[in-house]
Order: sequence, then C-alpha cells, then structure tokens
Amino acid sequence: MTTRSVTHATFTLRRTYPVSARRVFSAFADPRRKAAWFNGPEEWGSDEHSFDFRVGGREMSRGGPPGGTVHTFNAIYQDIVENERIIYSYDMHLDDTRISVSVATFELRPVDGGTELVLTEQGAFLDGYDDAGSREQGTRDLLDALGNYLARESADA
Repeated sequence: MTTRSVTHATFTLRRTYPVSARRVFSAFADPRRKAAWFNGPEEWGSDEHSFDFRVGGREMSRGGPPGGTVHTFNAIYQDIVENERIIYSYDMHLDDTRISVSVATFELRPVDGGTELVLTEQGAFLDGYDDAGSREQGTRDLLDALGNYLARESADA
C-alpha cells in the first residue's frame, strides 16, 4: 500500500532582465517565444503541447527522455494583467501519477535598466514524489533559460 503524504512549501525567486516588461511578458504570452525557453532538456523532445494564453485558458506540455518517464505540466491561467502579472495554477505528473499541485505568480516590475521578475510559488508536493527544493531548482533553471532567451533575442535584433 502506498503511504500518502503532502508537504506544503512556498518559495520566491527574483530575476532582473535588461529588457522592458513588455518583452518579458511577451516571452510568456506568445506561444512561439515561450516554446523557445520553457521546456525540459533538449534530449527529451516534446510529445504534446497546447497553449491558450487567456484567463481560464489552459497550457499543457508532455514529454520526457526517450523510453523514460513522461513528465506532464497542466496549467490553468487564473489572472493575467498585460505587462504586469501572470498567475496560473498547475499540476505535475510523472507518467500517470500526480506529484504536485501549485499556484505560480509572476510579477513584472520596472526597474532602472530593465524589468524585475518576482516569482512566488506555493506548492503541495504529494506522496514523496517531488519536493520544494527540486521544484525551486527546476524553476531557477527555467528563469535562467528565459534570461538566456531574452539575451539571444536582443543580440539578434
């Protein structure tokens, strides 16, 4: 029998990007731009993806290493204020097992020389499959990927 458990955690991450809030927001809102940075390791590939960026809209991404565990991200957009804020709730699955349910809030704040992104995530991590430390590190990696994408995009402009 599986032992059931839930661990709650909250973390906040901050990044400053040397671009406008409009550019950062667009990197979340535009499906082509978001696909360029919001993904797993390159060797995973992506089996399936859907994207409906509006309040009540859904985003789903499913993929994983060839022949390995399938990772699924299912989000519902709860609040969107253009160039200022994005809030979504989401769950994560490994194969058919739900491992967490979270609320993620992205705030965009103008600062000298660019935009500060403040991400606060509140998570319920289920049955020992995931933990806040692993999720926080994975989220740090995604925010770094966003920064790298914005830098490449600026260099190409």
